[in-house]
Amino acid sequence: MPSSDPLPPKESALFRKILKCYEMKQYKNGLKLAKQILTNPKFTEHGETLAMKGLTLNCLGRKEEAYDYVRRGLRNDLKSHVCWHVYGLLQRSDKKYEEAIKCYRNALKWEKDNIQILRDLSLLQIQMRDLEGYRDTRHHLFKLRPSQHASWVGFAMSYHLLGDYETAMNILETFRASQTVETYDYKHSELLLYQNQVIQESGNYEKALQHLKEYQSQILDTLAVKETMGELCLKLNRHEEAVGVYQDLIKRNPENIAYYQQYLKALQVEDGPDVIAAYQKIQTEYPQSFCAKRLPLDVAQDDAFRTLIDEHLRRNLRKGVPPLFVNLRSLYRDEKKVRVISELVEDYHQNLTSSGYFSAADKEQNLLKEPASALLWTLFYLAQHYDHLRESEKALDFINAAIDHTPTLIELFVTKGRIYKHAGDVLEAVKWMDEAQSLDTADRYINSKCAKYMLRANQIKEAEEICAKFTREGVSAMENLNEMQCMWFQTECALSYQRLEKWGEALKKCHEIDRHFSEIIEDQFDFHTYCMRKMTLRSYVGLLRLEDVLRRHPFYFKAAKCAIEVYLRLFDKPLPAESAEEELDIENLPPSELKKLRNKQRKAAKKKAEQENAQAAQANQKKEQHNKQRNQNQDGDPEAPQLDELIPDKLARPEDPLEKAIEFLRPLQQLAKENIETHLMAFEIYCRRGKLLLMLQSLKRARAIDQNNPTLHSCLIRFHKILESKTAGNELDETVKMVIDREWEKLFRGSKSAAAINDGYLAANGDNAEARYEVAKIMHQLDEKRRNEAVKLLTSADLKKVTLEDVTKVFLLLKSGFFGGLTEDQIDAFKKSCQKRFPLAVIFADVASTVATLTTTQSSSPTSSATVTTSATGITMCPVEQQSKATPSQQQNKGSEIKAN
Repeated sequence: MPSSDPLPPKESALFRKILKCYEMKQYKNGLKLAKQILTNPKFTEHGETLAMKGLTLNCLGRKEEAYDYVRRGLRNDLKSHVCWHVYGLLQRSDKKYEEAIKCYRNALKWEKDNIQILRDLSLLQIQMRDLEGYRDTRHHLFKLRPSQHASWVGFAMSYHLLGDYETAMNILETFRASQTVETYDYKHSELLLYQNQVIQESGNYEKALQHLKEYQSQILDTLAVKETMGELCLKLNRHEEAVGVYQDLIKRNPENIAYYQQYLKALQVEDGPDVIAAYQKIQTEYPQSFCAKRLPLDVAQDDAFRTLIDEHLRRNLRKGVPPLFVNLRSLYRDEKKVRVISELVEDYHQNLTSSGYFSAADKEQNLLKEPASALLWTLFYLAQHYDHLRESEKALDFINAAIDHTPTLIELFVTKGRIYKHAGDVLEAVKWMDEAQSLDTADRYINSKCAKYMLRANQIKEAEEICAKFTREGVSAMENLNEMQCMWFQTECALSYQRLEKWGEALKKCHEIDRHFSEIIEDQFDFHTYCMRKMTLRSYVGLLRLEDVLRRHPFYFKAAKCAIEVYLRLFDKPLPAESAEEELDIENLPPSELKKLRNKQRKAAKKKAEQENAQAAQANQKKEQHNKQRNQNQDGDPEAPQLDELIPDKLARPEDPLEKAIEFLRPLQQLAKENIETHLMAFEIYCRRGKLLLMLQSLKRARAIDQNNPTLHSCLIRFHKILESKTAGNELDETVKMVIDREWEKLFRGSKSAAAINDGYLAANGDNAEARYEVAKIMHQLDEKRRNEAVKLLTSADLKKVTLEDVTKVFLLLKSGFFGGLTEDQIDAFKKSCQKRFPLAVIFADVASTVATLTTTQSSSPTSSATVTTSATGITMCPVEQQSKATPSQQQNKGSEIKAN
């Protein structure tokens, strides 16, 4: 590479050796060679040598020195493409991709045809999804290296990602035609499949099918050929041809549900009897296929269903299939089918108990008796059946009978724990799940399940100890689980800390999960060159599209929701400054008490200083170990930037909680816009910021998803009240007022009164328990004279038609003093009726209920959102705020109860 500041032959040879040492990861030798050049008085400020020394130092973890040397080199030689390239590599190592791209572009000004710089630039452009810039760079690389496979493929892919399918197809076809190799390998096969994918995405299915048939013999992935051919035949309405394809696929894998679904589409059968006949034909060909026997149950009705489900249940109960109920659970959406299943299995139980047969007819025919285990699996199924129907007492009777029958079967204890969880006794659920775990300590699934139940009961230390059985020795389980990106554990931890009102710890877990997603996005960087080299092009395109919507994942949604709720709580009720906790009224204290206070403050300050020093020492030790390990590995990749340590106390006292909440909200608004909770959380944030138009935007988006959502109704009333107050005070801007007036009819159905809107919503949704809950709160807020009417609305519901979560929310609201003036007798009367309906729920028990169980029941409700309880002031609170409304005795005993449990 010609230099703008050339060195003499001797030093030039040394510089070339520095480059070679960098490529060979011999960093210490590279530093020695750079020192030889820089110690020469003539070249002490040679820009490119300084830059290379800085790059080498960066690989050794000495980042500050590296930046110093590279910047010195750049100042001394601004026209050097090497200096700009090296500076770009440093920026890339710190994940400053925009800055790195600027550096690469500056480097190309002085060396426009440098292959390495162009390649590095293209990697950053595809990482940042600058697709037009990526296309231009790949075009440049293609012109410089037209003989390389990667040049053709990268050039074609750049057009594919931009949606210019015709150009992409032309490039790929030209490249394929230029290949003269007679023996076709895996890479050629993948190229053909990728070419076919581009043709399909262009919408030309006929051409795609012809292409697939023409090059079928050259493609090694025969399964992909068959599957693609079947899909194309269906899209082109070539049903007869598709039937043959899917028959071959079913023969290859008789347990693939998708093949059966596509096969039925090819047969063009939709009616139940025809579908059942088709499945029965397959059963004769593949008698061992489970799917062929299970899938007809979805469409069968009446007598046909009874016959099929009877045969299916008998066969699987006889064999002893543990996940039988899970497999049939989707049928429970149909009440008729539930009744049939219930009658059959109850009949099995009675006959097996009395005679050892599934039915009296079997006994009369003198058939062989069923195995003894058939009764066990029947009891097991009945326990899960009644648990699903939330008849917990019946479920417990059956599971206890099953445990008496076979006390060593782990699945029985797991199911018993699940029954108690659904019944509202999480601590008892933990007990039985721990019992299941103790029966097989080497089972990771049971171990994880037990830990999850413990976290639901706010037993965080116990859950960590359980997980420690499967984590790396010498490292705390919590730290190792974070390294392994075990996000289910961290999500449950965050929710548990939230319930315990440990805001900083909850936020720490949420930020750790957010960092995991950032790391996953960063990790795709390694695949940009790898996939192009290995020709795994279809998988690569799938990876890029997955990364674009990564934060749509439920793990991120749960963590973001938890973080937003906590930040809203910290905005509404900020924690006092750390020093403020020690500020007391010392003026009126006697000298002896004042002296004691001063001693106590000094001891606390000393202890805090010791803890800070210990934490700093530990952090330094970790950093040294990390650097040492990296130096031993010598992987040659630029040093990743050190992330800030997540300190709970600092996280719990943010400067701007709402801005932090918006950081978690933005990805949800882009990728989870179909979830109504996203927009309800956005409304909560913008409401606190006083942004009327953004509040209106959130309400409109939520209303487009579900206009009858109860929480949305509550938000609409609050928005109505805000508008009323601002209109009365002449605080509403004319432009804003004009926009709101335009949407008034759709939002409020033309009503001018909030009370009229609320009453109208109740009339339309009176059967919904959650709707009655929100309506009652609003009714009391709008007119305190209607308190009794609101309370009656909440407490007069038929408890047989509501869930445990619904009545728990109502009971907590009554206990919180929200309605004011309620007597203990009124609350106790409702409590007793709930206790009669849910006898196992701890919250309604006569003994003092634990806050851990109480809040766990609340948080497990599918209706919980960013807006659950509304205070008398009209400010909607998060679920965490609802806990702060517990009775003084509950708040006082909270810590001791959790430790005791």
